[in-house]
Amino acid sequence: MARLGLGTRSEIVIGVIGPLDLVERIMFMGREPGMRDWRLVGSAHSAEQETRDRLMKIVDGIDVALFTGPLQYDLARAEGELPVPSTYVPVSGASMYSALLSGTVAGTCDPARVSVDSIAEADVRESYDEMNVSTAGVHVLEYQGPTSVKEFLAFHERLYRSGQTSAALTTVRTVAQSLQASGVPALRMLPTARTLRTALNTAALLGTGSKLEESQIAIAIVQLPQAYRQGHAGPSNYWQQELRLSLHRTLLIEAQRMGATVMPWAEYSYLIVATVGSLAQATEGLRAAPFLDSIREELGATVEIGIGLGRSARDAEVNAATAVGRASATEAILIDANGDVVSLPARPHHRQADAVAATVTASSARSKGVQVLGRLIDQLGVDGGSGPEVVDAEAVSELLGISARSARRTLNELVEQGLAWPVPAARSAQVGRPRQQYRLVAEKLGR
Repeated sequence: MARLGLGTRSEIVIGVIGPLDLVERIMFMGREPGMRDWRLVGSAHSAEQETRDRLMKIVDGIDVALFTGPLQYDLARAEGELPVPSTYVPVSGASMYSALLSGTVAGTCDPARVSVDSIAEADVRESYDEMNVSTAGVHVLEYQGPTSVKEFLAFHERLYRSGQTSAALTTVRTVAQSLQASGVPALRMLPTARTLRTALNTAALLGTGSKLEESQIAIAIVQLPQAYRQGHAGPSNYWQQELRLSLHRTLLIEAQRMGATVMPWAEYSYLIVATVGSLAQATEGLRAAPFLDSIREELGATVEIGIGLGRSARDAEVNAATAVGRASATEAILIDANGDVVSLPARPHHRQADAVAATVTASSARSKGVQVLGRLIDQLGVDGGSGPEVVDAEAVSELLGISARSARRTLNELVEQGLAWPVPAARSAQVGRPRQQYRLVAEKLGR
């Protein structure tokens, strides 16, 4: 990944907090020739519970904190709001390769029979597909929070004792030490050099943003993908108009939370002007894409997001326009003042746990509406928004075999639950009140 930069600025001081071996590795990497004009301050702990204390010992002398993993970051946050902008080294499937290789060479690990913690199951499956190795005998337990550490230990030991695995792969040093002490072969997965460089660059950008957040402009462009822009004659155009209005409303709410402004940019896109500081808050320290999850949840639609930073508002807008052309429904793209590119994936699953828990009750209440929506979509033969999704009470009455009154009530309930949108009535030469039509939000079914 290219180096990130915001132009000429004062030295950024990055505090590195975590176990000694990783802190030393990051400190050494920060002194490599050609790296940025930063200064690293290390603060290693001997036990994870010391993470907050190690941060507080150096907090007065740093601009930003870089934790060596999500566990350290979460432990520090659990004791209160962090006093400086903070980020962490992410875990990914890339860290498995060297651990599996060393275990295979040493003859202590059969890659087809292992237990893996911390890494997302999808990442593990993708890595094994690249190695052309089956995952039938691979067991995965993702990181969900600090309490996961105790679960990791029991998870690995149970599988090994029952003969289902040949070794355990873990990202947590204390878990590896405990497993080895109890006779379970354990391989520690360490972040790759590329991952560490990316984390350092992200921390530097975050620290710079904190220093310049009052004057540094960040511009984001949010646009509907091409699939939502295809024009059609007749009433079906109205659901597109309603979608654009709904997107605008959602962005206004999100922008208000981060002190930003929203304005139309083109027919199917909006421009958000914010500071780097507020952007960092909305992206979990430039680790996750803003707006993607809230828009998908509220509208059942996907969007493309490009973010630009620059030495002027014009530069930032140009970078945002370039970035949105490279964005996708699963990640936003950020381009900084030097033209360097960062991808911001959708919010990690474990970061959405609290939000998911908060919506369980509402989701249960909507389950009946979702079932009705599914029946209507199946009857219409619609698949993910590719067909005619506009209906009226007469059509619903016929499709579900219910009375017209019940059909109108059903449609109103779907609207209240965000599963359908009322379509503005088209002008007609016919006498009388036009039929109220509704666009069914097939995307809410997640098919």
